Formats: sequence, C-alpha cells, structure tokens
Amino acid sequence: MPVMERIQAEVDNHPIVLFMKGTPQFPMCGFSSRAVQALKAAGADSLHTINVLEEPEIRANLPRFSNWPTYPQLFIHGELIGGCDITLELFESGELQRIVAEALPQ
Repeated sequence: MPVMERIQAEVDNHPIVLFMKGTPQFPMCGFSSRAVQALKAAGADSLHTINVLEEPEIRANLPRFSNWPTYPQLFIHGELIGGCDITLELFESGELQRIVAEALPQ
C-alpha cells in the first residue's frame, strides 16, 4: 500500500491517532511525551499511536499529507488537530477533554 494511502487508512480507522517519536511508554522526545500525557489526562486511554522513528516512510511523508511540519501530530476523527502546543492549549482550556469524549465510543 502506498504510504499516503497507509496514512489515510490509519487516520480513518482510529478515532484518535497520534503520530509521535517513540511510544507512549517510551517517548523519544519531550513534545511527544507531553502530548501523550495531555491525551491520557483528557481520558484518551485507547490511544492509537504510530512511532515515526520506526516508520521512516511515514515520517518523511506525513508533513506533506497534513501540511504540518513537526511531530507529534494529533488526528481526531480524521482531522489534524495539531502538534504538542495546540494539544496542551486544548487540554488547559478543557476542550481536549470534550473532543476526546466525543471521539471515543462510550
């Protein structure tokens, strides 16, 4: 499957997807770590993540797919939410909790 189709499939098939460096258990950058912490605190226990360090094709092509240059990248219901700063801002305002609650099956 071409990489752009694979990225689209990941985003389409999971309500919440975080493309990050490392894993939630072992994040490989501070921004990815903070994004995971905010998502978990917002109630996103069933978080689907993709380690871009182990997926060089995705790492190289995701910025073209999303028009967002940096990692992590958070997608909810197929839409790019943003990176670490936006995720943290949404968490602090309470918006992230609402978005996560709406995205996950009850």
